[in-house]
Amino acid sequence: KPWDGNGGRGIFVLDSGDKNLNSMLETSTMLGTEHVMLQAYIPEIVHGDKRVILVDGEPRGAFLRVPPADDHRGNMHVGARVEPCEMTERDLKICSDLAPYLKRNGLIFTGIDIIGPYLTEVNVTSPTGLQECAALYGTDLGAELVDAVLRRSP
Repeated sequence: KPWDGNGGRGIFVLDSGDKNLNSMLETSTMLGTEHVMLQAYIPEIVHGDKRVILVDGEPRGAFLRVPPADDHRGNMHVGARVEPCEMTERDLKICSDLAPYLKRNGLIFTGIDIIGPYLTEVNVTSPTGLQECAALYGTDLGAELVDAVLRRSP
């Protein structure tokens, strides 16, 4: 997927020996002038990727984004459905490990993505999920976010 992508744009799933690999790399890297990210396919994606919303390094909400049957991407705007979920011990460990870095770097509003036991993304420029958490759990993470920003203000 593109280094600077969002919303599932430019994500491809390749099989071993796929004859489209060279063409996809040429196209997605603009003939080697743009960066891309590669990761191993994580089969648990069929059950969804978990978006965890962190406010000032603390996990405050989570939900699954389950890909539609005709797509591999768990992005809501391409048809993924949103489902409530619980945070696992592994999820909480990931959050705990990330918290010091997020706080040290002033990343007050972060959305992380977890597939199975793996942290796959840390979204810091425009993480989504406040509305989904509000609809699923009745939480007002927007207010928590504003409070966290105000606590950090001089």
